[in-house]
Amino acid sequence: MKYFDLEEERVKQEVLRLNAKRVLIQLPQGLKDAGLKIARIVRRLGALPIVSADPCYGACDIAVDDAENLNVDLLIHYGHARLLKHEKVPTLYIEARATLDVGETIEKALPLIKNWSKIGLATTVQHVQAIDEIKEMLIRAGKTVVVGDAGRLSYPGQITGCDYSNAKSIAKDVDVFLFVGGGRFHALGLAISVQKPIVVADPYERRAYAIENMEVQRFLNKRWASIQEAAKAKTFAIIVGLKHGQKRINEALDISGKLEKAGKEVFLFALRELTPEALLEFPSIEAYVNTACPRISLDDASRFSKPVISLNEARVVVGELTWEGLCKKGWFED
Repeated sequence: MKYFDLEEERVKQEVLRLNAKRVLIQLPQGLKDAGLKIARIVRRLGALPIVSADPCYGACDIAVDDAENLNVDLLIHYGHARLLKHEKVPTLYIEARATLDVGETIEKALPLIKNWSKIGLATTVQHVQAIDEIKEMLIRAGKTVVVGDAGRLSYPGQITGCDYSNAKSIAKDVDVFLFVGGGRFHALGLAISVQKPIVVADPYERRAYAIENMEVQRFLNKRWASIQEAAKAKTFAIIVGLKHGQKRINEALDISGKLEKAGKEVFLFALRELTPEALLEFPSIEAYVNTACPRISLDDASRFSKPVISLNEARVVVGELTWEGLCKKGWFED
C-alpha cells in the first residue's frame, strides 16, 4: 500500500461531484487493505462506503453488477486502467501508480542484458509513467529501445495478465524484453507470449533476474499434456464467465458447435468464480473449455482434477489450430 498513489484527493472530488450517498470500493489482491483507508475518507464526506472483499483479477473483473445490486452511486476501481467502455454505474478508475524509484533496479538489470542490443520494454499500468526514464537509461547504456504502441490497451508498453499484444507487436524487432514490475505473474505470461528472453527488473524487491527457458518449457509441456488429455474426452463443459468483462457467450457457442461436430457431448456451464471445488460437483464431465479469464485455469492447472483448456487450446482439439500455430498465436489473445 505504501508503494502506490491512491489519489485520495481525486476520490474526494468525485464523491462530492456526484453527491454520492453510497460508494463501492473495489481493489485487487495486494491492495485490499488500502480499501479501509479509502472507506474512512468516503465516510468523512458523509457517504456510506462498502469495500468489496471478493477477488479482483483485472480490468475485466469490474464489480458493475455488484454496484447495481447494492444501489451505489459510485464505484471506485483500483489497480487497473479502463477496459470496459460503458459501465452501468458511474465508475472512477484509479490506476494506483507506483511511487517507487525504478532507477536502481534498472541499473541491476543492465548486466543481464549486456549481450543484446535491441531491447523491448514492457510493464504494467503501475509503472507506465517511468517508461521514458527507463528508455533514456537504456539508450545511455548503448541500447536500441523499442516500445509497443498502446493498441487496444491504454498506454504504450503496457501489458496486462491476459493481453500482451503491445509486446507481441514488437517481438520480431527486439532481442530481449525488459519487464519492469513485481512478481513473476506478468513476466512469465510475457515470456510465453513473445517466446523471447525476458529480464525482470523488480523495484519492489530491488532486484533483477531472468526468466529461465526451462520455466517456459515446463509450461508448454503441461499445456500440451492437457490438450492431449482433453482430446480423449467424450463429454465437455464449456465455461461461460458471468463477470461483467468476461462474458463470451458467442465464443462459447462457437467452440461448442465445433466440439459437437467432432463427436463430443457438450454442455454449457455458467459461473462467476472458476474454482476446482465448483467443478468437482460434476464428476461426469471429462474436460472443460474455459472462455472466461484465461489465466485462472492456466496458472492453477495443477489444482484441477480434469483438464481445463483455453479457447485456443480447444481449437487444437478440434483441428482448427495446430500446436505450432497455438504457440505462435498465443494463449491469451484470440
